[in-house]
Amino acid sequence: MTQRAPDVSFVIAAYNAADTIRRSIDSALAQTGVDVEVIVVDDYSKDETCAVVEELADQRVRLLRLAENRGPGGARNAGLEAARGDWIAILDADDTVSPQRLSRMIGLASSTEASIVVDNIDVLNLDGRLERMFPEAELERRRTLTLAAFIGSNVLFRSTFNFGYMKPIFERRFLNEHRLRFEETIRIGEDYILLASALAHGGRCVIDPSAGYCYHIREGSISRVLELRHIDAMMTADREFLARHTLDAEALAMQRRRDKSLVEAHAFLRLVEHLKSKSLAGATQVALTNPRALRHLRMPIAVRLRRLLAPIARMKPATSTVAAERPTSGESPHVSKG
Repeated sequence: MTQRAPDVSFVIAAYNAADTIRRSIDSALAQTGVDVEVIVVDDYSKDETCAVVEELADQRVRLLRLAENRGPGGARNAGLEAARGDWIAILDADDTVSPQRLSRMIGLASSTEASIVVDNIDVLNLDGRLERMFPEAELERRRTLTLAAFIGSNVLFRSTFNFGYMKPIFERRFLNEHRLRFEETIRIGEDYILLASALAHGGRCVIDPSAGYCYHIREGSISRVLELRHIDAMMTADREFLARHTLDAEALAMQRRRDKSLVEAHAFLRLVEHLKSKSLAGATQVALTNPRALRHLRMPIAVRLRRLLAPIARMKPATSTVAAERPTSGESPHVSKG
């Protein structure tokens, strides 16, 4: 007899996640009103992640071991290929979901004929404080997420909502029909490109204003360190995205703003590197080439660099009015933590 496919396939990419993976799996298995499978893809961990997963006596859990480290995009793609569920839910190995999340989101998709659903997020901070990432009234007002709105919210250094933090669920049929997978060449922002591509292919994305995903902030999160190589990879991925898709006027305008912000972020990180190495000539060159980078020294890293800023103070002041982004979690703009 052919086994019935589950309603949902949770895909959990895990790398050295022995201390949190059980909590994430348990939250996925606790879903009510839907049948689930949990696919844990071990991304060549060096700790006891696999042993923790293997201890679970639940036939709904499958462990895939990668022979080499492929990064979050590669690990998730391996999970997508193995998935059998009607819906795909990506869950980070250190995060959790509420028991009603998937039944609620799938119900919303069914009533609106959507192939993508996003919801609100709770953020559990290091000090134990729980914060709601987006005001529910704002999401109630939107109800749908367009490509233009999504790209526009992912302009770096914005002071408004960044929908790149959202954790969508996708109809597996839609992903397969359009051959959509995570970018494996980037390790920050791979989830952004997937959702942007799905929206560019005409995927209808609806918003559930309630929070069902809990984002656990922890020490050592990758999003706390944004490096030049990450910006380079994001810029390359954006160019490839534009080569594959034709954007409408509104989405294209937002993309141009995002492109500009990536250039500014690149200049800012170069400026920081020069300041750290006390290279006044290098810092001056970057500041003169892109004076907007100076304004972004108001980000938290400026605290560590304050003593080095005196020589720069006599330079031409920046003319930008763009403020540094202040996400709820205190992390860098537009990057996932995992």
